[in-house]
Amino acid sequence: MKMKQQRFGIFLLVGWLAAGAVCSWSAPKLPASVEIFYSPKGGCEDAIVNMLRAAKQTIFVQAYSFTSKPIVSALVAAAKRGVKVQLILDRSNLTQKSSEADEAAFAGLKVKIDAKHEIAHNKIMIVDGESVITGSFNFSRNAEENNAENLVILRSKDVAARYTANWQDHAKHSDPFDGEAPAKPKKSEHTAPHKTTLGPFR
Repeated sequence: MKMKQQRFGIFLLVGWLAAGAVCSWSAPKLPASVEIFYSPKGGCEDAIVNMLRAAKQTIFVQAYSFTSKPIVSALVAAAKRGVKVQLILDRSNLTQKSSEADEAAFAGLKVKIDAKHEIAHNKIMIVDGESVITGSFNFSRNAEENNAENLVILRSKDVAARYTANWQDHAKHSDPFDGEAPAKPKKSEHTAPHKTTLGPFR
């Protein structure tokens, strides 16, 4: 009888521990410096727009697909209130009809095209040197309304500094875009890093 009671007690203990483990994994707590969003229609676009509206000094962008009108409007509004806004876009934006690259350039934002890589696939925004927006979420209408995507906001000066250094490396080999598609570079021109007279954005 005593042996059965011991086994039953062990069984209850194991069950309690297992239940605790399940509960702890089902609702993990994130540090205050991290926010996570999902799409479709999970608040990704709104989270980005809110970050851009709060920007005070700088916004550095790398984008593959760039078709979100609310995001472009928030970038333009930030520039109008004195924030330095600079973009590096994939070359597909030269031919994609729905791209907002033209509107951004015509609004006075500094835009460059990264044609060195097969695809410039980064989806990054660095805000005020303090926060990084990244994830699979393209800055596009489809990403917000139709696709299964994720978005992460990291509030860390150290993380932002590392992303900024990488952003500057890509700016060095990217070509200025003024709203009209520049002549397509020869493939050999982008097989290795090359210097540009403009250098990184200032």
